[in-house]
Amino acid sequence: MAAMSCSPLLAQNPIVQTWYTTDPAPMVHDGTLYIYTGHDEDNADFFWMQEWRIYSTKDMVNWTDHGSTVALETFSWADDRAWAAQCVERNGKFYFYICAHSKLSNGMAIGVAVADSPTGPFKDAIGKPLFDDGEWTNIDPSVFIDDDGQAYICWGNPDLHFAKLNKDMISINGDVKHIEQTEESFGSPSPKERKKDVKYKDTYVEGPWMSKHNGKYYMIYAAGGIPEHIAYSMSDKPEGPWKYMGHAMPLQDTNSFTNHSGVIDFKGNSYFFYHTGKLPKGGGFARSVAVEQFKYNADGTFPEIKATDEGVAPIATFNPYRRVEAETIAFSKGVKSEPNEKTGIYISEIHDGDWIKVRNVDFGSQSPKQIEVAIASALRGGRLEIHIDSIKGEMISNITIPGTGGWENWKKIKATISKDVTGIHDIYFVPKGRKGCKLFNFDWWKFSK
Repeated sequence: MAAMSCSPLLAQNPIVQTWYTTDPAPMVHDGTLYIYTGHDEDNADFFWMQEWRIYSTKDMVNWTDHGSTVALETFSWADDRAWAAQCVERNGKFYFYICAHSKLSNGMAIGVAVADSPTGPFKDAIGKPLFDDGEWTNIDPSVFIDDDGQAYICWGNPDLHFAKLNKDMISINGDVKHIEQTEESFGSPSPKERKKDVKYKDTYVEGPWMSKHNGKYYMIYAAGGIPEHIAYSMSDKPEGPWKYMGHAMPLQDTNSFTNHSGVIDFKGNSYFFYHTGKLPKGGGFARSVAVEQFKYNADGTFPEIKATDEGVAPIATFNPYRRVEAETIAFSKGVKSEPNEKTGIYISEIHDGDWIKVRNVDFGSQSPKQIEVAIASALRGGRLEIHIDSIKGEMISNITIPGTGGWENWKKIKATISKDVTGIHDIYFVPKGRKGCKLFNFDWWKFSK
């Protein structure tokens, strides 16, 4: 069957549903957009965060989970609070700037890890903090490399710290400065100079993100206190002076009292990443990354960006005639992802009633004849139905899943495609089996003609 006409889409935000993800930091490398996130633990009652996670996309709607290759355990000096971070590339190396609680000073500190790949594995680049003065203000680092090659780093709550990085990206050039906050630059004075009885235009809080577009420099940040909105300031120079411009994402119902943004251009489009509490059981300590597409105003200012459930449109079709990791997902219900040393990431916690969606799949003009999947099931197995265009859309294959003798004892299973399918469709993997129990794990799939 050919592609269907347009129909209402299910939600695409938050972009990851298998885990809670926070504090998005986008990076583009070699035709792929990577997003580096924090991770709120399930059932947390504070910002209990132990690791950072990595996801990637080429089409902006299907995201591949690369797991966690950098965590508190990466840094011998860190023992708690794996909060916001950012990764940048320079000369073929990937530098991951983090904040964490320091065992050395009992404050928050800035660290840096390095890898040869955007997905790691990362290792501590210097074996000690990049900056650690024992204060609690050292959170949420953002790094920006200007066109002339000079790299800058900024961070802080409630003060805004700013420094140059050396070309090695793992040492600070000169002194760390405090960027002076004024009503003209950030909507209000620096914290020590604010007066309780004065209502200011805005208040810098945390989560700075430094970027550049068409020759203009941007400092984007969480603002306003609790709950937070996203505000921004602009400058003609990376070191300022800054001019407060207003809200990029006004306060709205996101079910999260914090917000944290990252902005990037990818394949001719501009994207605004942020987080919400909109997943099931989500909230202020269970946040999830979302994204919106936007266009800068003619003068370089931001439009007011609204949080949506629909998210962004695909910018490419998806090829099903190759090995596709099961953890490449547009949207899902119920499932989790897990790591394995040999096979990498796979999808787990699969139950009857769960599902996985892959979006904008292009089958071409000739229908596939079969699908192959890699599955593991310790006991009972089940079935894996494949539907097109909706969870209850036409079923094109029904795969019987046997027990394989272990949850990571993988077996390749082939099944025929029972209906001709051509053109572009969303596909849904819908597990079926006994109610309430785990059925099987899912590693990868591949259609063939």
